[in-house]
Amino acid sequence: MAEVILTDDSFEKEVLKSEVPFMVDFWAEWCQPCRIISPLIEELGHDYEGKIKVGKMNVDEHPNTPGTYGIMSIPTIIIFKGGKPVETMIGVQPKENFKKSIESALAS
Repeated sequence: MAEVILTDDSFEKEVLKSEVPFMVDFWAEWCQPCRIISPLIEELGHDYEGKIKVGKMNVDEHPNTPGTYGIMSIPTIIIFKGGKPVETMIGVQPKENFKKSIESALAS
């Protein structure tokens, strides 16, 4: 499954109304740590295909949604379930940490 490119306009429809948990990577083009974890996030999308959706939101191009969720540092990854944020991870982390957060969201 390909990552969904999210915008301020598409966020509610794609993420908040999603039937399955949705992992959103808030990032920016100039952010080196964002570039480091991008392949990992994409890999997790494939690992959990059918169980979660994965999307990216460029905070420079679409600042309203990150502001709504208080995004102060990037990369910030938030897992939404039932239209609400249930797990938040900030910065570069090992794949195992992301997997634990995904598993926790799936179990809740």
